[in-house]
Amino acid sequence: MNKNTCKAVKLKKGEMNIYDFGTVRLHAYKTNDPIDDEVFIVEKGSKAVIIESPCFFDNIKELADYLEGIEVEGILIAYHGAGAHFLPQIPKYATQHAVEYSQNGGGKALIENFTNTFGEIFDGSIHQITDIIEAGKVTIGGIDFLIKETTEAFDVEIPEINAVYTHMLGHDCHSIVAGAAHADGMIAELRRYIERGYDLILTSHYTPEDLKDAQTKIAYLENLKKIAAGCTDAESFKTEVQKQYPSYSGQNYLDMTAGFFFS
Repeated sequence: MNKNTCKAVKLKKGEMNIYDFGTVRLHAYKTNDPIDDEVFIVEKGSKAVIIESPCFFDNIKELADYLEGIEVEGILIAYHGAGAHFLPQIPKYATQHAVEYSQNGGGKALIENFTNTFGEIFDGSIHQITDIIEAGKVTIGGIDFLIKETTEAFDVEIPEINAVYTHMLGHDCHSIVAGAAHADGMIAELRRYIERGYDLILTSHYTPEDLKDAQTKIAYLENLKKIAAGCTDAESFKTEVQKQYPSYSGQNYLDMTAGFFFS
């Protein structure tokens, strides 16, 4: 499946890109919110499973309206624990590790930061997980998912469409990189994706990408480490990264990365 082979549906705020795999359809919701969130709906027959949740109130309403007529069997809450006003009656699935991330760890800190930054337009309430899952195969709504725990939460493989969901990629966007060791971990995971030959890589903050994009990101991460090694402070690091990647979006992520490399 080519990442550009989809039907685009314009919504009032966001956009839905629909990929047709025959028995399964993937709806990729581009929220166009201030942090470029993406939400994914895997639909099979008359049932669907959602990966992640929108966290701005206008997107919550827009996506709920879009889903009318689709029987949602569950929501996988991995890296984005906020937005609990979204489909509150639907079962929520997460690993215990992901629950800790959203309720007590780095995810909670991000939610608090976004709440302070965006105010009342942001739904800072945290989803209450109804079903704790573990690494390995999980079947929801007749769809198989393979859960892989990560440092923060968990990734999701969707075998029927040869796709994988992870938190961040963005081949022309800065990412949150928590130092050189974290960059190495990201590189190793991206190389694993290439070895597995996924058709699509789904992420929380970018439209669906492919293995060429993964290779581009590996080169970026390798270079990021080199730039950091040649700098003495966060400001010089940011200046050099911006010089080498002038068209990249995600300046707020670069700010956070600089803080990690030069804490």
